[in-house]
Amino acid sequence: MAGMSVEDTPSNQVWLLHVDGSSTTQGSGAGVVITSPQGEDLEFSIKFDFKASNNEAEYEALVIGMRMAHEAGARHLLAYSDSQLIVNQIEGTFEAKKKA
Repeated sequence: MAGMSVEDTPSNQVWLLHVDGSSTTQGSGAGVVITSPQGEDLEFSIKFDFKASNNEAEYEALVIGMRMAHEAGARHLLAYSDSQLIVNQIEGTFEAKKKA
C-alpha cells in the first residue's frame, strides 16, 4: 500500500486511514479502517446504493474515510490505498483523464 501524504507532525498526533473500494456485478462498496494515535481501530464496511467502477469505489472510500476520520477528531491524517491510480492522482503524479 502506498501513503498519500505525510506532514511533519509528531507521531503521537497522526491518525491512519486505510481504504479499499470494490465493485462487482453484485454492487459496490468500501472498507475503511481508521486508527487513532492511541492505536484504537474504527472499522467500517459500506455498501453503496449506486453503481460505481472500481476506481470510483476507491475514490468514494477515500472521501468517506477522510470525512469519518475528521468527525472522529483527526487533524493530521496519513492515508493508504491499494489503488496506485488514486494515490498518484492525490500526490499529483498522474492527472485524471477528462470524460469525452
